[in-house]
Amino acid sequence: MTEALKTELVNFSELTGEAGSARRAELARHVATLFALTSDRCSDEQVDIYDSVLLRLVDMVETEVRRYVADQMASLRRGPEETIRRLADDDIEVAEPILVRSTVLRDADLIKIAEKRGNAHQFAIAQREVLSQEVTDILIRSGDLKVKRKVAGNDGARLSDTSVMALISDAASDATLQLTLSERADLAESHIANLLSVASEEVRRKLHAEGRAQDANRLDEAVDIAAQRMSNQYWLGRYDFETARSRIMLLAKRGMVNEAALRRFASEDRFAEAVATFAWLVRCGVEEVSHWMVRPDPEPFIILAKASGFSSITVGALLGIGPWRHRLTPEQRSDAMSVFERMTIAEAKRKMAHWSHTVLN
Repeated sequence: MTEALKTELVNFSELTGEAGSARRAELARHVATLFALTSDRCSDEQVDIYDSVLLRLVDMVETEVRRYVADQMASLRRGPEETIRRLADDDIEVAEPILVRSTVLRDADLIKIAEKRGNAHQFAIAQREVLSQEVTDILIRSGDLKVKRKVAGNDGARLSDTSVMALISDAASDATLQLTLSERADLAESHIANLLSVASEEVRRKLHAEGRAQDANRLDEAVDIAAQRMSNQYWLGRYDFETARSRIMLLAKRGMVNEAALRRFASEDRFAEAVATFAWLVRCGVEEVSHWMVRPDPEPFIILAKASGFSSITVGALLGIGPWRHRLTPEQRSDAMSVFERMTIAEAKRKMAHWSHTVLN
């Protein structure tokens, strides 16, 4: 990258002094627009040249122009990294589009800005389409209630157990946060139980005393949603088992329904097809199996799988798909696998025989 190449794009000697102010603004806009239009076709060396030029220009222009440059850079898949980092660490009027949309920024950049800057920058970061646990941990630990609400409502934000529990704690006095959390699809069963516990009558009375009757009423809605999610039907209602059953019956006629097919459906998290396949292999009804494979206690499924001769690989895969992906903790999956591996096929069949005898009598 030579100085000659740089000066072909911008002659900085013409931009000095007050007289060059309008020219600096015009060039910054033109260079940003040109790069946005050609970025996919630029070589790495050309990107570096644009980066060095834009980095100098954004330090020479006013906020309005820097915002224009940021808008041009925000949605690019590849871009001038140093310039983008500089804009992301600018005043929020400039930084916002970069923080919300730019995929050029790395987690380390986001964490650094979240720790250095205030709630306005954190709120922008909280709006990103995808957020890692490392980033959300920082946002929830240091952000204000507005930031926490935004993270809680972001389906693309991955939440650690620590962050979920911190949000639930804050939700004890905030109906909006309770409602937002109750609508997340990735909360573990233990989290939902904790969320239910904070939506107490005491909180309702406090909100009414503060003249916040509307928030108090929203608590009821949050509790209803959370309670509904505790039921099997909430989870099963997401899946089309009838269509899945029809597909599996067609595959069965071609001799293509076996344990390998079941593992394939599990690896693709195709829960409805996995349920229908398992039901066909164990000669049970789809509805009955679906309830076994959604309940927080997987013991009946474990017993049936062992009695039917399934491998531990298949059982382990099934314990991590569909509703069980959210309803079972890693510890519960590990415990279930331990039970499966210790149990003999004969023991499993005796348990099933006992069930049948209990039902018949």
